[in-house]
Amino acid sequence: MTETFKSLFSPASVAVIGASDNRNKVGGRPIHYMRTFGYQGEVFPVNPARSTIQGYRAYPDLGAIGKAPDAAVIAVSGEAALEQVRRCAEAGVKAAVIMASGFAETGAAGRQRQQELVSVANASGMRLVGPNAQGTANFASGAVLNFSTMFMEVAPQDGPIAIISQSGAASVMPYALLRQSGYGVRYLVATGNDADLDACALAAAVATDADVRLILVYLESISDPAQLAQAAELARARGASIVAIKAGNSQRGAQAAASHTGALVGNDAAIDAFLARHGIWRAGDIGELVRAVPLYLQGHAAGQGRTVVMSHSGAVGVMAADLAERHALPLAELQPATLGELGAILPEFGTASNPLDMTAALLGKGDMFPRVLHALGADPQADMVMVGIPVAGPGYDVEALARDAASFSTAQGKPLVASAPQQTVREVFVRHGVPVFVTEADAVAALAQYAAHHRLEAAAVNAGWPRTAPLAGSGLQDEARSLALLAEAGLPVVPYRLCTSVEEAVAAFGALGGVPVVVKGCAAEVPHKSEHGLVHLRLTDAAGAARAAQDCFEKLQRLGVASRCVVVAAMVKGRHEFALGVSVDPVFGPLVMIGEGGTLLELRKDIVTLLAPFTAEDVKAACARLRLAPLFKGYRDIPALDLDAMATAAVALGNWALRHRTALKSVDINPLMVMAAGEGAVAVDAVMELQEH
Repeated sequence: MTETFKSLFSPASVAVIGASDNRNKVGGRPIHYMRTFGYQGEVFPVNPARSTIQGYRAYPDLGAIGKAPDAAVIAVSGEAALEQVRRCAEAGVKAAVIMASGFAETGAAGRQRQQELVSVANASGMRLVGPNAQGTANFASGAVLNFSTMFMEVAPQDGPIAIISQSGAASVMPYALLRQSGYGVRYLVATGNDADLDACALAAAVATDADVRLILVYLESISDPAQLAQAAELARARGASIVAIKAGNSQRGAQAAASHTGALVGNDAAIDAFLARHGIWRAGDIGELVRAVPLYLQGHAAGQGRTVVMSHSGAVGVMAADLAERHALPLAELQPATLGELGAILPEFGTASNPLDMTAALLGKGDMFPRVLHALGADPQADMVMVGIPVAGPGYDVEALARDAASFSTAQGKPLVASAPQQTVREVFVRHGVPVFVTEADAVAALAQYAAHHRLEAAAVNAGWPRTAPLAGSGLQDEARSLALLAEAGLPVVPYRLCTSVEEAVAAFGALGGVPVVVKGCAAEVPHKSEHGLVHLRLTDAAGAARAAQDCFEKLQRLGVASRCVVVAAMVKGRHEFALGVSVDPVFGPLVMIGEGGTLLELRKDIVTLLAPFTAEDVKAACARLRLAPLFKGYRDIPALDLDAMATAAVALGNWALRHRTALKSVDINPLMVMAAGEGAVAVDAVMELQEH
């Protein structure tokens, strides 16, 4: 950690400005916590009205201390906070936690006051957490610069987990759940307004601690993606993981009505793609944030996630199998040798398959469970194990079950979880270090998350961005310019001609070889041509092309289009219509969308998204998640589609968008005609929007 972070998490001395003798006040709690939780450094309460506070000598002001504390807690009102920040900065304090509110959260005037805080602090090299911050805590050093009441209710204990949150409540909710489940937490940080040191930077700081195995993050905005990416890289490098909640699906900037891609993708998909790229699991709620914690802390390899479900209840096995399918958790296909061995162990009315039913015979056969586990341990397909124990009581050796489960998991290095509705049963498994859940639903969900997160981490990349390149023009581009730019990007584009008269349209028909053509009105201000009758299809003679062109010119005139043109293009028939688009997020960069094309694109919403840059293999893996994915391999009398060509086009579009990310706003290609395998793909229609200058 840098000196700044050391001054927050392991300071030699702390000043508490606005200190109180009442431990239930904001200015009193940090002092109480440092005294109670073993802080060994110096504590300097600052309060001109008291000579001692909570057993410490009090000082009338910061200057009276006679030395510069490493860190300061500023627990005075918003109006007085600026003056105290100035004094701390002048005194040489390295970092301060500002608990006062009344800044950016209150509006423009508050935002200006907040910026002044940061400017004053940074001018002297001091860094701030907050304002409006609950504060920081390191339970290993006892440096608890935090006013949450939670630590009075739920006693802290050092451990391998860090919690970083922009919200105070969202920091202590997972803390309480973890502590009540027996897990220790080393760092807890609630950053508030993120004016200076934000949640992303603090996540990167705790990621350098070799003892931290899991970082839980709550974000309402991602103000510094580069720092969050660095946190993920630092954690991954030493086998630690990050699980994050990103709350609030913030709206991106104004989206032109022309962009289907922007409307479909939005900011939230960009966040999904960003977190996935960097191996960060995105949790949907606090429960999911903490659910798989015991698996992360054990750190056993998840392999390909192939799971064996076993129970002495057939119903539990069936339900768990259903849940596994719902969570896309593959059940292991056990080897014939394993099935044979299991068949010899289980009673004749048991089931030697997956799910594996040990039946109530488990009650009287104490050696059955360890023998079953031994057989599974030799099977290369069995990556993980889930054991359902719906009922246990007299006659069931729960202690032996837990001991055997723990021995198997440790010896094999394989994740094993149990489910048991009885608290007494769960307590035995917890004592032996086996992850245990109340329901099979939670057990399966935890395994599925853990395995999927491992895959994310294995595929995580830290790709750099190329230099940006400008593009001429701004705003909506007409179809001809859009297709020309796509051709420059390396995408296959339909043969076409831009025409300004009926005569030019007739000539274009001939130049395109007299094949069936399409004639379309071409104007940037009319991006959705079919809605205005500006698309004429399957024209097979010059006279038809002339009539279509004349009709388009007349309609464009009625629409008030000043510069009237038509596009004459070859008719291209593909095996299937796809949509391919780009939406450039101002923070995360170009997001490429792939989905089923045609006029029902926004209705069906069968789309996948990728954050540029990406590879052709990434595209193929994403396309496998589409509902229409079976078409890529052929369906009934429909031949397989050219997925390679579509992947190549998507990669080219993503790379081009990345180069022009500061000039480009969005691209919509609909349709992208995809042919049979080996025959290619062609962009037939496109609308592009550039940033306004």
